[in-house]
Amino acid sequence: MELNDEVLIKAEREKVFLALNDPDILQKAIPGCELIEKLSADKYKATIVSKIGPLKIRFKGEATISESKFPSNYKITGEGRGGPAGHAKVVANVVLRKEESSTRLAYTVHADIGGKLAQLGGPLVEKTAQKLSANFFENLDTLLLANTPMETDDMIISSPDKTPSYWDKVSGISVVVAIGILAWAMLK
Repeated sequence: MELNDEVLIKAEREKVFLALNDPDILQKAIPGCELIEKLSADKYKATIVSKIGPLKIRFKGEATISESKFPSNYKITGEGRGGPAGHAKVVANVVLRKEESSTRLAYTVHADIGGKLAQLGGPLVEKTAQKLSANFFENLDTLLLANTPMETDDMIISSPDKTPSYWDKVSGISVVVAIGILAWAMLK
């Protein structure tokens, strides 16, 4: 399955970048997010709980970042599992573009999905997927418009006494997009 989408985020690219690297912002913006954990400089794991019709599913996934060109684009390879409800393997290319005083985040995804969710299909799954994606970006916009303080000290970094590296900065953005894409792909 191929997925393409883009969204305009009402904040400058630098502010969006910092927000997508702030664990508190991520926790608030991702619907149903229970956990985001950094495993290494370029690998994360996450847990998201979602309800699709009568099913309540806990998605657990990992994402790895590669082919990055700061701050404009990178590639995410991820895998997520929702127990017997389904699984997904995802490869996503992400682009962040400055657009006046806003940021346009665009992504192209190739997803292989299986399990009950793949069999379910239909309008219910489609509606849930659209709602999750819309909620994430609405939450992010709200947090950014509220002028939530975001300093580089709050970013996910490998070591508290170290200046955030290029990979540390890119990884937070990638994890958010990968989590959203994994959940969306599993629900699509």
